[in-house]
Amino acid sequence: MPVRPPLAEEDRAAFQEAVADAEPLFWDRVHHEPPPPLPIPRLSRLDARAVLHETLHGADLLDLQLEGGDEATWLQTGLPRSLLRDLRRGRWVVQAKLDLHGMNRDEARIAVATFLADCQHRGQRCVRIVHGKGLSSPGREPVLKKLVHGWLPQRREVLAFCQARTIEGGAGAVIVLLAG
Repeated sequence: MPVRPPLAEEDRAAFQEAVADAEPLFWDRVHHEPPPPLPIPRLSRLDARAVLHETLHGADLLDLQLEGGDEATWLQTGLPRSLLRDLRRGRWVVQAKLDLHGMNRDEARIAVATFLADCQHRGQRCVRIVHGKGLSSPGREPVLKKLVHGWLPQRREVLAFCQARTIEGGAGAVIVLLAG
């Protein structure tokens, strides 16, 4: 440990003069701050409210028609069923793809709306939306799948949609036909 040289007498005098009117502090108690309050999970509460609102006031997911097992399909009223059959058989060429993996419900809803509007603007008629199978979701439930199936019938540009064929993503994706 290095040894400090002794203070010069003039330095000691200068220090004593500088602190001559200071009063020493004597504390017999230690002041402890109370612990900060726990953070309020405002975003979790907002998300819970959004889920509740969407559940109560969102599109009814029961209007999806189940054909050929448990594959969800939807066809806009008044259109020929052959259109849906051709879509399910892969007769339309998929022109664009959106992958929703890693998004939360709000990000996914904005992404779907933007994607569909952009595709329609570019004249793309058949697109694929990959929503995932929910394998890493709580309870392994496909949250985005159900939401996407509810959002698509609400969009005017959507004429029909069906579950993708196995080579295109199967139960983890939908093929969507857009108005021209």
